[in-house]
Amino acid sequence: MLARSDSVPPSFVGLAGAEMVLDPAGALAWPERGLLAVADLHLEKASAFARRGQMLPPYDTADTLARLESLIARWAPALVLALGDTLHDRWAQERIAPRIRERLSVLQRGRTFVWIAGNHDPEPSALLEGEWAREIRIGPLTFRHEPLPGAAAGEVAGHLHPVARLVQRGRSIRRRCFATDGARMVLPALGSLTGGLNVRHPAVSGLFGGPYEAHMLGAARTYRIAVDACLGD
Repeated sequence: MLARSDSVPPSFVGLAGAEMVLDPAGALAWPERGLLAVADLHLEKASAFARRGQMLPPYDTADTLARLESLIARWAPALVLALGDTLHDRWAQERIAPRIRERLSVLQRGRTFVWIAGNHDPEPSALLEGEWAREIRIGPLTFRHEPLPGAAAGEVAGHLHPVARLVQRGRSIRRRCFATDGARMVLPALGSLTGGLNVRHPAVSGLFGGPYEAHMLGAARTYRIAVDACLGD
């Protein structure tokens, strides 16, 4: 079972009958199963852009990996699921720095990693130790990269990079979020350079047959907001 190593009260949410915890860093924890799920790391995105002549600061992989290291230190999971687009493209393993490669290798020791295929990384990579799958079913939940159209009870997916937008005291706030109706869930992207799709966009809203919620990421907790209270972009 998972146990957080800090004193921040967890944000529990029911998902297809399972009791999950939303980490404000953008990960989904399942304490009963010792499981931590993350989505859309997009490692080496900056270097991919650089190959095409668009120069970006080359720190995204180190920053994203630091987020994952912090999450694993906090939860000490036995099983980590990465829900696709872990690598930004198929050449990422060739561009990644040796020191980053070593950090990633150390992180994978002592626990099981399952790497789900994404649209950016549809095939296994030698950089990612552990198991590889198109999707994986555990108890009432099915973990995959891209949400299926129509009803999909128990689905946990990434791909869409949901964000929620509010205006408070005249100031616009736009942050990554979980999107869920209690039957299925879309995780926020963990990657530093990933953009976001508004939680009211039809690609997100079309997944849910009725009311659904955004759980906006905060510094120490997530904030539950009815999507009707969120603003479009």
